[in-house]
Amino acid sequence: MKIPVSWLREWVDVPWPARELGDRLTMAGFELEGLEAAAPGFTGVIVGEILSAERHPQADKLQVCRVADGGGGEPLQVVCGAPNARAGLRTALAVVGAQLPGGLAIKAAKLRGIASGGMLCSAKELGLEESSEGILELPPEAPVGQSLREYLDLDDSILELNVTPNRGDAMSVLGIAREVVALTGAALHPPVIPPAASCHVDTLPVRLAAPRACPGFAGRIIRGVNNRSRSPAWLRERLRRAGQRSISPVVDVTNYVLLELGQPMHAYDLDRVQSGIEVRYGRQDESLELLGGRRVEPDDDVLVIADAEGPVGLAGIMGGARTAVGEDTSDLFLEVAWFAPEAVAGRARRFGLHTDASQRFERGVDPVNQERAMERATSLIVQIAGGAPGPLVVARHEEHLPHRSPVLVRRRQLDRLLGAHLPDAEVERALKGLGMQVAATDAGWSALPPAYRFDIAIEVDLIEEVVRLVGLDRLPEMPACSPQRIRPQPEARPPEASVLETLSARGYQEIASFAFVDPLLQQRLFPDVPAPALANPIASDLAVMRVSLWPGLVKTAIENQRRQQDRLRLFEHGVRFAPAPGGECREIDSLAGLALGSRLPEQWGVDAVSVDFLDVKADVEALRAATGQAESFTFEAGRIPCLHPGRGARILRNGDAVGWLGELHPEIVRTLGLVGAPVLFELDYEAATRAGLPRFCDISRFPQVRRDVSFTLDEAVPLSRVRERVTLLASSLLRDLRVFDIFRGAGVEVGRKSMALGLIFQDKNRTLTDADVDALMGAIRTDLVGTLGAKIRE
Repeated sequence: MKIPVSWLREWVDVPWPARELGDRLTMAGFELEGLEAAAPGFTGVIVGEILSAERHPQADKLQVCRVADGGGGEPLQVVCGAPNARAGLRTALAVVGAQLPGGLAIKAAKLRGIASGGMLCSAKELGLEESSEGILELPPEAPVGQSLREYLDLDDSILELNVTPNRGDAMSVLGIAREVVALTGAALHPPVIPPAASCHVDTLPVRLAAPRACPGFAGRIIRGVNNRSRSPAWLRERLRRAGQRSISPVVDVTNYVLLELGQPMHAYDLDRVQSGIEVRYGRQDESLELLGGRRVEPDDDVLVIADAEGPVGLAGIMGGARTAVGEDTSDLFLEVAWFAPEAVAGRARRFGLHTDASQRFERGVDPVNQERAMERATSLIVQIAGGAPGPLVVARHEEHLPHRSPVLVRRRQLDRLLGAHLPDAEVERALKGLGMQVAATDAGWSALPPAYRFDIAIEVDLIEEVVRLVGLDRLPEMPACSPQRIRPQPEARPPEASVLETLSARGYQEIASFAFVDPLLQQRLFPDVPAPALANPIASDLAVMRVSLWPGLVKTAIENQRRQQDRLRLFEHGVRFAPAPGGECREIDSLAGLALGSRLPEQWGVDAVSVDFLDVKADVEALRAATGQAESFTFEAGRIPCLHPGRGARILRNGDAVGWLGELHPEIVRTLGLVGAPVLFELDYEAATRAGLPRFCDISRFPQVRRDVSFTLDEAVPLSRVRERVTLLASSLLRDLRVFDIFRGAGVEVGRKSMALGLIFQDKNRTLTDADVDALMGAIRTDLVGTLGAKIRE
């Protein structure tokens, strides 16, 4: 939120320069995100008055102007091409020697043979607006000869503050002025806003059909408004400094009141409103064309402003095009209302909208500020665009308006949470400075928050306010005194840090992504898995809960490749969400990783080779080693839609599925625009990292014996089946099984593969004889032939 310091100083006496003011507001909870000058640097520009404007004899689009500079001498002759240059206009005059933004120096010159001793400037040329249709128009009372910087207070500073979501009351000049009052103890100087005298008796009936959602509404008819006129320079400049652009007098005034008082307003073209106003919920088959031309369909959960023909606006969000105020509007109906935050929250996002009004109503608007805002807007419209105001129509349901209750803050709790003792007078001064009614009690204080403070409901809220105003920097630094207990680490589970460090040591970097993911990306990866949808998503690309950690990893890989980071090793430890009976969601603790790009960093000694399935399989095997039960893990060929049909595997532990491993499907790689195919893995963290209790195993004193066996078998038989049969037969004598050759080609039947195993045998109690080992190898060969269809190669 942008606030000009000059505007703030009209409301309260600020004792500090702009930078210190921003620092103090930061310490009070309103972070200063930026401090900028109200206008770029320029010199030599004054208020000038055009005395005459005559057509240039040599150019149709130029005029020769005589301009008074307030010096008492002869008027200056200035050649100007602006279409609005005319006699009697007071405007910005850059005299000879002036320096304009962009380094432009004004010199005496001849334009088409006519001498020009200066330049009449537009707002764009002075850096005050992005575009201008003519030279700057100043009010008739602007003092000729005065510096333009001084007249428009262009040496002003603009604060850009970050207002937290719980402080909707602070999203205005009034709100920040209240904070300065609380910090300084100075008095608030609000503008005097007298009630407008009614010039006619015309009213528009108002009906509140949803009093819980809209318990307060005020309206007024103003006739005879000249909306073709231009807003005065001071108003346009105020809006510009606050980040708004000038549109028309009526719209400018409603925006001005929004920025000044924090109360959103809306103006309707009275001639287009049919038979009164009703605040109600949307109905089936209704539609509304919004300002800007977009059409929406409000349902029975969306509050609308309607007339006899249907909705004319989304309540608290945006008005409709049918009743919009335009240049030809002469009679208008002004609306100012109070909408309950829960009636507006989420509705703007539902339609992909984000407006100043919805932002304030969602956070909470002062429920007793509507009539003051109406009188302020009426006064400004009549002053700027003329018109005759009518009587104020007010509809209120007091029983549905918010009412604050006293909150008790205990001295003992205050001291405990702050770790320091603040004097009673300082505590009371802080609370009273925020507009609270404070009374002392036996235990501490009772404070009644003002109506606009929706964020104060319990004791810690008041304690937060006290420390916010007193200053965290004033609290003494105290060493932690809480008991520190070492939590026992169960032996049956390796520490999380050691598991994650295993991946880190293998070149992986940890990421932390949102649990909300893009529904389109997740649907592409897991088309058969229903994703839990969010009822009120924060963005359209964060609308469902993740059913896997892979969407976050893939999205991160895409973003990194856009930044020319092509070699990636990423992992994440977090929860995924699986559908459960009854429409519930089950959280599953998961560990997932992604590898993409070259196997090794670029170097001279090794050619670049892309990472493949086996590389990532080795990383997963390093993880399983951390459990101390590596033999309990196996890999089994499997398919899921998002993985390459021939390069995917299910990860099993003791026969139970604990995860997946594989290369991303080529079609998905192409659709996402990835360079190279990433290889991913995902594990059920609890099942995959569960470890056995450490057991002592003595080392055998007897020698090992190695025997090799070579055979062919059907291509479809996996190594895991071979390992299973050999382990079953060799029992405790098998120390290791090594695959040292797999061959397909000449000499091997089509559809079969040749495999060679090295088997290491050892007994703990005696030396194995050749006869023992030969008998065991014979049994293994017989079993492989009979069970797996192997053919032994001699």
